Amino acid sequence: MKKILVVAPAWVGDMVMAQSLFKQLKRLSPHCLIDVLAVPWVLPLTARMDEVRHSIELPLNHGCVCWQQRYQLGKALRAEHHQQAIVLPNSFKSALIPFFARIPVRTGFVGEWRYPLLNDWRPLKHRFLLRTVDRFVALALAKNAPLPEHIPQPRLAVNPAQSQTAIDALGLAVNAKTLVLCAGAEYGTAKQWPAEHFAVVANEKIAQGWQVWLLGSANDAAVSEAICKQIEQKQHVVNLAGKTTLLQACDLIAVATAVVSNDSGLMHIAAALDKPLFALFGSSDPRFTPPLSRHAHVLSLDLACSPCFKRQCPLKHHDCLRQLLPSHVLSRMAQI
Repeated sequence: MKKILVVAPAWVGDMVMAQSLFKQLKRLSPHCLIDVLAVPWVLPLTARMDEVRHSIELPLNHGCVCWQQRYQLGKALRAEHHQQAIVLPNSFKSALIPFFARIPVRTGFVGEWRYPLLNDWRPLKHRFLLRTVDRFVALALAKNAPLPEHIPQPRLAVNPAQSQTAIDALGLAVNAKTLVLCAGAEYGTAKQWPAEHFAVVANEKIAQGWQVWLLGSANDAAVSEAICKQIEQKQHVVNLAGKTTLLQACDLIAVATAVVSNDSGLMHIAAALDKPLFALFGSSDPRFTPPLSRHAHVLSLDLACSPCFKRQCPLKHHDCLRQLLPSHVLSRMAQI
């Protein structure tokens, strides 16, 4: 029985998309055992991925090479006797632990002078592997093999009891249609739809009898509070930004009627839960990291200056999202 160690990416959205790799590995070898090595802020998601056997925490600070700690963890992993490691990040340091673990086959894309660490290295052909999810799935295949006709889509597994536990823990109630707003974006403000636009959507749905939850990390608390201040019927809105764990956020999205989100990790979670999702793209490109769901609706103005991939708008006007009006979103939402 083949045992595979996957070194996971450090972004929540990429961690969600990595599930497509896990599903492809299971397609090719249904009885393989998949263990995932990940940083603590994305690791919890593996609890909602049925393909993962064991989750292994990488307790290191972001950007730290930490030679000794990586060596010790790699040495400890030798006892697991993995036959293959698949390294999803392109950094040098991400390939160290599989090398120290003496895993016989170490697969990954060429990057950061890590030829000595990988022995099944792949050139990254951007033309043929445009999307991040395609790049992940390609690493499950033989070198130069074509991608499968149908890429497996991420599908997080949340049962009603898990959602109810999160609802009870946070003192919530689901007594109306629920709109979840994800107003943050860890990468930078250039990916954030204006707070006043979110507020217009929230007020309209509340007027229709909905309730609104705002989700995000502690870094998103301020923008979420700015939205709440513009809500007319405040008894129907709850700001949960910074007040949930990642798994609680996941379990709450699972009961949402609809989700409006910037291009963010929570957007990918909503897509992986197959919720009606309205994904807002400005500085980033939906051709690279689209939400992977048939119920996802991508909204983008596709201006000449976008995508710029900057953390802040270099032109200082933020038109790629500011001119994406709430009416555009509400008209799309009227279809559900």
